[in-house]
Parts: sequence; structure tokens; C-alpha cells
Amino acid sequence: MIKKNSTDHLTRLAGIPLFGKLPETSLKLLDTILIEREFSRGENIFTQGSVSSGFYIILKGRVKVFKLSADGKEQILHFADMHELLGAVPSFTEAPYPAHADAMEKTTTLFFPQKDFLSLVRKEPAVVMNMMANLAMRLQHFTRMIEDLSLKEVPGRLAAYFLYLCERKGCSDLVEIDISKGQLASLLGTIPETLSRILRRLSDQGIIKVSGKNIRLINKKALQDIIDGEKISF
Repeated sequence: MIKKNSTDHLTRLAGIPLFGKLPETSLKLLDTILIEREFSRGENIFTQGSVSSGFYIILKGRVKVFKLSADGKEQILHFADMHELLGAVPSFTEAPYPAHADAMEKTTTLFFPQKDFLSLVRKEPAVVMNMMANLAMRLQHFTRMIEDLSLKEVPGRLAAYFLYLCERKGCSDLVEIDISKGQLASLLGTIPETLSRILRRLSDQGIIKVSGKNIRLINKKALQDIIDGEKISF
């Protein structure tokens, strides 16, 4: 569903870290091109290989970014939530969207049409400078994720994910796994049974404590040792 621009978009834009440092004149220019779009749970936002028509910023909700193998197996790449970008790189390169994106719950986004946005940044280059910093941070995250998936065993991937969540959410030792076990297994490139076994082992060794969806990181050093290749029997 597409909504007309609302009067509070300037306030919303100013509250998004990506645009928070921009002057009001730049925010007003952005407001002239953006479109608010809502997606229901399970609704597709864009499809891998489809022509990019623009990019999104999530205002509310959560989005699953994933690829499908030739046999239909799903590999989750990322879970995007509030204030994150979706489909930004193809908007600059004119390449197709590199993955699928589906709303995991009712999700509200701001959509920036590709042609209008590129025309705007030619006049206001400050707009894109903030985006470049954000994309650089995303690139760091995905580079680390690829390293975890390709070079580390599953326990190391899980340990890295726990510490990533802790760092991202600014917690001291408590993280919440707000996705299903199947989705987490897909994200880590494994199966739910293997994931359950590793969680039990980490818990038995006193490295973590599992309470429903909450994971208390009791021994972060041990988690880091696992990431660094220290051998623990699983």
C-alpha cells in the first residue's frame, strides 16, 4: 500500500541517523520525493534480480533479506529493522536487487525513487555523504559475516552472532533472540538440530544461560575464544 506524503515527514527524516545532520533545506528536498509505503507481514518488498526502482528506509517493523538456491532452499543474509537501508546499492549502480526482501511483520518504510533521488543528490551532495558512511558500516558488517560463514565452524558463527547482538544493542551481557530457531540456523548456515546441540553445550559449560528467547552471556571471553578457533567439544 502506498500513502501520500504526510506532514510529519520532516520530523521523521530528522530523527533518522542517516539524515540527522542535514540542514532543513536538504530535508525539505528529500521530503518532496519520498513516498511512504506499508507492507503487511509476509509481503514481498523486492525480489532478487528485479530491476531496482529505488531504495527504502525502515520506519517501523522488520524485514528479512535472503537468497534462494536453485532447489528453493532459503539462505537468510540479514534482518533489517528501524532506520536501516534496503536496496540502496542498486539505486546507485543501476544493478538489479541482489536478494529478496520480505516484511516479517507489519512494516512502514520511506521509499526514495531512484531517478528522483539521483537528481536530488547532484544538487545536494551532502545528502549522499551521510549515506556513504552508513553503507561503509554495512559493508564492514557483511564482510565480517561472510568471514564468519566461510572461515569459522558453526560454534564460532553462533558466538560471533551473540557478541554482535550484544554490541549492537549496547547491552552488558543479555541478548534477545527475536527470530525463530529455524531462521537463526539459516542465518548461520546450519540446521536447527545442530544449533540446539551447540546451545546446550554452551549452556552446560556455563558460557551462556538460556531462558526462553533471552541469552545471558556469562563468559564473553570464552565466546571470543571460540570465535578465535579455540577448540571446545561440541
